[in-house]
Amino acid sequence: MNPVTESQNYKNITSTTTVYTGTGGMLGIFVASTTGGTLAVADGVNTMIGTFTPVAGTFYPLPARFNTSLTLTVRGTLNATVFWDY
Repeated sequence: MNPVTESQNYKNITSTTTVYTGTGGMLGIFVASTTGGTLAVADGVNTMIGTFTPVAGTFYPLPARFNTSLTLTVRGTLNATVFWDY
């Protein structure tokens, strides 16, 4: 497996999404816009990052490995881009 680097795959999300299935590493999440939306990050069914309320225009560095899948749960209105590698 490659180490987490500054150059990653990306996926834009606006609703709950399994970004990738398999093992990999996450770099972070950029939140482009939100109106009271929340995010939670999971490795399959295991919580990586509990629910938080992000701020629009903010990049959240989250350099963590996942073993099963990278899933983001979105509540409310939110547009974000997730960066990861496998």
